[in-house]
Amino acid sequence: MKTIKFSFFLTLILCFSASGLAQANFVKAKNGQLFIGNKPYYFIGTNYWYGSYLGLEKDKKRGIERLRKELDFLKSNGVTNLRIIAGAEGSGLINGITRVGPPLQSVQGKFNTEVLDGLDLILSEMGKRNLKAIVFLSNNWEWSGGFQQYLIWNGKVPKDQETRKLTWDEQRDIVSKFYSCEPCKTAYNDQANLILNRTNKFNQKKYINDPTIMAWELANEPRPMRPYAENDYKKWISDVAAMIKKKDKNHLVIIGHEGYMGTENMKIFEEIHADKNIDYLTIHIWAKNWGWFQGEKVAEGYKNVIEKATAYLDEHLKIAEKLNKPLVIEEFGLPRDAHSFDIYSQTSLRDDYYLKMFARVAESAKTKGHLAGANFWAFGGTSRPIKGQIFWKKGDDYMGDPPMEEQGLNTVFDSDKTTWDVINKSFRAIEKRQ
Repeated sequence: MKTIKFSFFLTLILCFSASGLAQANFVKAKNGQLFIGNKPYYFIGTNYWYGSYLGLEKDKKRGIERLRKELDFLKSNGVTNLRIIAGAEGSGLINGITRVGPPLQSVQGKFNTEVLDGLDLILSEMGKRNLKAIVFLSNNWEWSGGFQQYLIWNGKVPKDQETRKLTWDEQRDIVSKFYSCEPCKTAYNDQANLILNRTNKFNQKKYINDPTIMAWELANEPRPMRPYAENDYKKWISDVAAMIKKKDKNHLVIIGHEGYMGTENMKIFEEIHADKNIDYLTIHIWAKNWGWFQGEKVAEGYKNVIEKATAYLDEHLKIAEKLNKPLVIEEFGLPRDAHSFDIYSQTSLRDDYYLKMFARVAESAKTKGHLAGANFWAFGGTSRPIKGQIFWKKGDDYMGDPPMEEQGLNTVFDSDKTTWDVINKSFRAIEKRQ
């Protein structure tokens, strides 16, 4: 009888110990910082959105072998945080481009759960390397279907605008309807819940119990797009964040926001990040897209880029400090010096830009500040641009630049030695100061 009791209590102790160890490995937000256990977590990360698709490749060299090789490369170079996509919606042309895929939700309400095998694989492989994942659940932009696809499914997009290239005003008019489209939001929720309820086929961990996942992100760069949508937009963020937190007590929840450029309103930025279910603030910084240099004249406009990027970061850090929540720069990038897509062209300006952004994280680590990390856009690994071809075509290797952008525009390849020297140096500086 005593032996049975001892075995029972030993089992209980082991279970509680395992549970405590797992909890210690989850990233938590408290007092304006991110922590893993009792250690502050300041990081260099990258955008590796296509990583969840590599495991779906039938050719192992292009798929699982590439994935493992690239994860090893990232780990060895001090990159500990990867931002990845959970799944795409729909297929075929949208806004004039062929979106990424295969889709998780092929038509509204019908899911191909085998597509999540790719997400299973990358999370399993990341766990083996002690890397952390930010997983975004949908997209404001068309390159993975996203909000536009939900609106197409529910008859909110004129037929002549479903596939052709849209004007900026047309796109704003369309996407702004998502937040008031009840069946669209229900379909989004169904996809989000499918992912949250998933058990990883490779490591048998439920997603909600996997400490490899750092944060669930509502979407990539969700914007209200039009002022009339702002109230519905704020309510949607609050509702979805609450839904995720109710189901998953372990993981952080974030919006995926760009900052001022996402709403053109700092008051809204503060309001949505003040929500009790939003754990930290995010910003994206896009010098080219926001016209901080003219045309392809990267060098001529570089001083302006640094001044504006610094001011943009500082402005949003004030909000993070006011809310006492961490802030992450989860997208920032710059073309090569001559705006070239040639992998042998110089990256001295990009290298300096990265050095300055990562130095801010290192300084924050030293002072226990609110800036927790920076994910550069984007990692291209072993992929290479195809000579004479500017844009991605179905069947090409994925790299950091999505289909509507020139392949090689902002991508950092494994051959970019000077950039990796900067990343390595910055990682060591951050580690030293924590």
